[in-house]
Amino acid sequence: MSEVIRTGWRMTVPGTLEWFEEPLPPAPPGAVHVEVLGCGVCHTDLGYFYDGVPTAHPAPIVLGHEIVGRTPDGRTVLVPAVSPCGECRWCRRGRRTSCTASKMPGNHHDGGFASHVTVAEHWLCPVPDTVPGDQVWQLAAIADAVTTPLQAVRRTGLVAGDVAVVVGVGGVGGFLVQIAAALGAIPVAIDVDPARVAAATAHGAVLGVVATELDERKARKQLAAQLGGRAPGDGWHVFECSGHPAGQKLAFSLLPRGGKLAIVGFTAETVPLRLSNLMALDAEAYGNWGADPELYPEALDMVLRGQIDVAGAVERHPLRDAPEVLRRVHAHELTRRAVLVPHG
Repeated sequence: MSEVIRTGWRMTVPGTLEWFEEPLPPAPPGAVHVEVLGCGVCHTDLGYFYDGVPTAHPAPIVLGHEIVGRTPDGRTVLVPAVSPCGECRWCRRGRRTSCTASKMPGNHHDGGFASHVTVAEHWLCPVPDTVPGDQVWQLAAIADAVTTPLQAVRRTGLVAGDVAVVVGVGGVGGFLVQIAAALGAIPVAIDVDPARVAAATAHGAVLGVVATELDERKARKQLAAQLGGRAPGDGWHVFECSGHPAGQKLAFSLLPRGGKLAIVGFTAETVPLRLSNLMALDAEAYGNWGADPELYPEALDMVLRGQIDVAGAVERHPLRDAPEVLRRVHAHELTRRAVLVPHG
């Protein structure tokens, strides 16, 4: 068998990528080499590269965790952004997203900003052969940008008829709006960017609000009035997806009596909040670390049935252009989610 050469970009130190070409070593037991067909650029990657957020495995490391690819035996698969061990007490209790031995490409080991990635075979999610080959790269966004909000709505127990208030409707938040709509919930989209609000309303949000139009102290009542007087707390779920301190403060202020708050976005900044509100409102708050790999088939099915529009939310870029793509994503120059494609 001829030697396989792996190519890609390695973050040598935060802020610096270095191109590499090296032989692909044998896969360890239980793992498989996946040829990368597409890898999305996520806000988390920017945190590692620009903001000094440390990776679990110190640099040098290959970033990227939103991966779709092909196994050596020809199967097209989604690679989970986080793979649990399946054996610890958390996994045995069904809380696989709390697994302390979980592994994340581009964080615990080399990720998808390369031609190949080596991952645990057990959790790979098969993609049907009916997906056209020239469209497979688009599915990379499922592996985090779609599965993470799906995990969030499952965690809070969102059902048809509930109100889903989504703060920050960019990538992850935009997909959460679509998931909520598909479940029969009532999505409310809030963002500082009017264009994002408009996009969310075009994809199922019943109400779209530009964040600057809300008074934080009166925001709950303002939304209730625009929803036809539906009382805050009547099946209200608030999803913070902005990953920004102002967004987290607004989301917390929207939490009503008996409501549920899911923190989906991440910021390294400290946000001052009066946590006693949770007590006084008899409310619930949830963290949200990735998604259980068992949700991936459901997320993929929602995309393939047209309930979630991934194709309209992504754009393709050659892997060779990764440094410039990261710069443009960081500078907010792209309106769609960038997907790096090794072969064109």
